[in-house]
Formats: sequence, structure tokens, C-alpha cells
Amino acid sequence: MACKIDNCTQVQFRAMWKSFAALLLLVTPALAQENATAYEAVRVVGTKLGRGVLNHIVSITGVQGDPQPAKWRIILEDRRGDGGVREIELADGRIAADRAPGRSVAGSTEGATIDTTRLNLDSSGAYAVASHTAQASHTGFATVDYTLRTDERGEPVWIVTLLSKSSHPVGTIHIGANRGIVRRTEGMFAGTTMEDVETEYDAEDRGMITNVEARIKHAFHRTQDEARGMFERVKRSFSDFINRE
Repeated sequence: MACKIDNCTQVQFRAMWKSFAALLLLVTPALAQENATAYEAVRVVGTKLGRGVLNHIVSITGVQGDPQPAKWRIILEDRRGDGGVREIELADGRIAADRAPGRSVAGSTEGATIDTTRLNLDSSGAYAVASHTAQASHTGFATVDYTLRTDERGEPVWIVTLLSKSSHPVGTIHIGANRGIVRRTEGMFAGTTMEDVETEYDAEDRGMITNVEARIKHAFHRTQDEARGMFERVKRSFSDFINRE
């Protein structure tokens, strides 16, 4: 009888192992096909079109990231192209399209190109900071849209829009791509900005701020401090990244 039980046990073990091996075959390709980050997409462009184009990036966008998008769209300054720009679309680690932008680019691109030497936050890091900020403000989301561009002072900034399962925007976070500072939120913390935080104490002295407003601003300030700590863990110099090829 003991022999029969051992045989049954061995048969069951082999069956379980085969099932586990089959599961590994399904899971491993999915892990291997993880979507590229913004830095990785830009590296493909530099490899295919030459390092010089990296000095002419106007913006980098990706939609419905989970956490990274399936495609990245890079707008390059190109005086030979329509409107002075060209659009590069990347998917599956390669250039899928090189064309004139599908929609016009507002304003001039002069002074709008991104200084990549000031980039210290990849899209993966921007996601980590944005996710933490969303959690702190009790904002749930399913996917994110990314935009990297310069602000009015020429500094690179990540604009991360949080989307619900139905792709409805539930909040937007502006993160400095140089030092990882959460500069502004929209639809979260009642839209508190850095300017609000900086003037908070003066307003309190004048009796112009309510308890509710004070709590919102303090929550934003605390989350911003936590984001700095998060940035220290996820920061990634683009210059170091691109030169490690």
C-alpha cells in the first residue's frame, strides 16, 4: 500500500511541476516585454538618428502608462520640417514613425528645447513620485499620461496626469525633472502650488487663511518633503544613462 501512495505522490508532483513550468513560460515573456521608459526611448532615437538630435528635443509624451506607456512620442526641433518640428514615435524598442506632427505645435520652439544635462528623473521615477503624491492625497488611479517639456523658466518638468479605469483624468502633478520637486497639483490638495506654500505663514499672520486651507497646504507641504526623499531613491541622471551605452 505504501508503494502505491508513493507512486501517486510522485505522479501528482510531476503534474504540479508541469503546470508550474507551463506558468513560467507564460509569465516570463510578459516580464521580458516590459515597456520602455522615456530615457530608453530617447536612447533609441539617439542611436538611430545620431546623438546630435538629443539637443533638439522639445517634448516627450506617452499615454495610458501602466506604469510605462506602450508608445512614446518625441517632438524634435527641425527647421527643415513642417512648422519647424518633426515627430518620432517609438514602440517595441524601435522607431515606428518619423513624420510631421499630427497636430500643430503652439508657439515657437525657440528656447523650448530640453537641456538633457539637467534631467535627473526618468519616467519611471516620475511615476514613483506621482504615485506617492496620489496616495498622500487619497487619489486613486489606474493609468497615467506623461509629458516632459520645459516650463516658463526653461526648466524641464514632468506633467503626470492620473487617469481612472474609464480614462477620466482624476488629477495632474507637475514634477521638476531636475530636482524632483512637486511644484503643482491639479485636482488634488485643492490645487495647492509652491507659491501657496511659500506665502502660507504670512497669510496666517494676517488672519487670511482658514483652518481647512491650512490643513490642505500643510498636507501638500508634507507630501512635497516626502517626494524629495522619494526622488533621492529614484533619481537617474540622463547624462550618466546615455553615456553608459
